[in-house]
Amino acid sequence: MTHAIAAIILAAGKGTRMKSDTHKVLHPIAGRPMLLHLIDSFDAAGASERVVVVGSLREQVEAAVAPLGVRTVVQEDQLGTAHAALQAKAALADFDGVAVICFGDVPFLRTETVMRMVERLDHHDHPKIVVLGFRPEDPAAYGRVIADSDTRILAMVEYKDATPAQRNERLCNSGVMAVRASDLWPLLERVENGNAAGEYYLPDIVMLALNDMDRSVVIEAPEAEVLGINSRAELAGAELVWQRARRARAMADGATLIAPETVWFAHDTKIGRDVLIEPNVFFGPGVDIADGVTIHAFSHIEGATVMRGGEVGPYARLRPGAVMEQGAKVGNFVEMKKAVLGPGAKANHLTYLGDAKVGAGANIGAGTITCNYDGFFKYETVIGHGAFIGSNSALVAPVRIGDGAIVAAGSVVTRDIEAGALGITRATQEAKPGWAHRFREMMTARKKERK
Repeated sequence: MTHAIAAIILAAGKGTRMKSDTHKVLHPIAGRPMLLHLIDSFDAAGASERVVVVGSLREQVEAAVAPLGVRTVVQEDQLGTAHAALQAKAALADFDGVAVICFGDVPFLRTETVMRMVERLDHHDHPKIVVLGFRPEDPAAYGRVIADSDTRILAMVEYKDATPAQRNERLCNSGVMAVRASDLWPLLERVENGNAAGEYYLPDIVMLALNDMDRSVVIEAPEAEVLGINSRAELAGAELVWQRARRARAMADGATLIAPETVWFAHDTKIGRDVLIEPNVFFGPGVDIADGVTIHAFSHIEGATVMRGGEVGPYARLRPGAVMEQGAKVGNFVEMKKAVLGPGAKANHLTYLGDAKVGAGANIGAGTITCNYDGFFKYETVIGHGAFIGSNSALVAPVRIGDGAIVAAGSVVTRDIEAGALGITRATQEAKPGWAHRFREMMTARKKERK
């Protein structure tokens, strides 16, 4: 049976342990806010409704999710997780399907797990609630799930309210639940706050269902999937978990990572087959690397495209809008920004290409700079096919270098150079015979006089 799915994501807490002016759920993993990782999973599961419960720093969360068409509701007072989930009732008044409730700081919840929880509601035993449990290496202060051999839940209890025997149980509550909406709201409205914290606990709906003689069940997920992130240290740990999985996938898909632990991917990095990535390479968001590309050590790539057979680095930086076409090459200490390097073109050393178009087969000499900014506006440099730009040249945009043209080393080019021409802008060189010898003698004498 196919159900409509609604995600209710709890993100009203302050996240004080993060010690940040940024809301906890907006801290990034692989360059994307953790909350958006979670929303991606629900989108892939086909969720028709996505509601985020906000409170502290609500404006930040609202701004982050509004472009995705995600709705927000406000929990004015922090009265507990059951109270938070109940705030979504009005927003989902017309929803008739399965609500999946989770926390916004659990970014790795998989689409497959969401679907598995929803489908479990239709099994022959017809559970009212499906709880996602996990078995951490250190159960610490997690709430405990007490279940029988048939996965039927006998009790759920927060750690601070648990007995010593219950605390010995290693099956813990991840905070993720699946409940039919028609069952959820009446249960939430019956939750009371007679506990050690004086809060309305979401897990209490399981005990209410149990008292009604209704069954609730638990299914399990690996600890890594339900990691909650509450501090900078946990954020770093989550990043490492994500990166390890992404590196493994890159290699399984046909890329070579010489030192995998030193390569850092973004959430949307695309890597082709037979790509060689040397140590200490960083990918920011928006990178597309085609088949057969070589990326040398210590390169930083963000918002860039490298086509088949391209070669990057070492120590290169490709910024947003950089495009290297087939067989193009940038070498050590070359930076590109909003620039296209045509097929087979190369800039091997110490070069900045900004707001530029470089034709096929062009050669950009060491120390070349496209001077694209006058302090107010940006301007474009166009370098033709097969052009040769000599070392230490400054191309002051807007300027065009024609096909096959040569710019002499050390030139400051302020006007267009036609195809096939030589552009040279140097002062006349002079040589004064004997001047250096006379200068040294004079300065040596002065030095002796001062002693």
